[in-house]
Amino acid sequence: MKFKLLGQFEIVVTEDRSFFLSRSKVSQLIGLLLVQNGETVSVDTLIEELWGENAPRSALTTLQTYIYHARKIFAGMPGGEHVLVTRPAGYVIQVPDDAIDVAVFERLVQRARRLLDDDRPEEAMGCLDEARALWRGPVLVGMMIGSVLEAHLTYINELRFSATHLHIEASQRLGRHQEIIPQLRLLVAENPLNESLHAQLIKALDKCGRRAEALQAYRNLWRILDAELGVEPAPELQLLQHELLSRGSVVHGRS
Repeated sequence: MKFKLLGQFEIVVTEDRSFFLSRSKVSQLIGLLLVQNGETVSVDTLIEELWGENAPRSALTTLQTYIYHARKIFAGMPGGEHVLVTRPAGYVIQVPDDAIDVAVFERLVQRARRLLDDDRPEEAMGCLDEARALWRGPVLVGMMIGSVLEAHLTYINELRFSATHLHIEASQRLGRHQEIIPQLRLLVAENPLNESLHAQLIKALDKCGRRAEALQAYRNLWRILDAELGVEPAPELQLLQHELLSRGSVVHGRS
């Protein structure tokens, strides 16, 4: 079995048999147990996820009903009867990490980070390309999400953002500055207050001999920060701008 959470919630049973879980509290329950694969999730945590502060008096009984239906889903799969286990403190799903795309994604990103630390950008790029290919859309798109699962999804999305930064860093080390400019422009547009992305765009433009565009990118950042937060770019970015200006008689203004 393979569990795909990076997009629509899908369980792959065999090469030619898979199904998508519908929007329901049973699917929500399975999703939370999967992102905590191998860890016992307490009854209280499950109730918090499913109902928040509005848990009914029948919450425990209803939860047990959802567990029953979850077991029925797994029972129709090879070896599925052993996937969902009852523990004294709660419930746990136990499957190999490589059966869950989220776990595979996390492992690949961590390996890519180690490879970059070892100055092996080509291998890191391979890991990151493999990791990015796992994404089919937003995590558990269309599913019911409670506060507990939301916290896990926030972590996964932050990890995806880290993977993007690592991919850009690997590309820069390999001298592929021109290739990443379109991606950086899109990321800057989507994350206008992220100064590190602006810095990477400025550096990539400069490496490609597009100094005027690099300075314009800095001015765009200055305007955004001034308008939104009333602050100037970080000292590192200001130093980068001064280095660009020192290479020629380019007049810089705030307008």
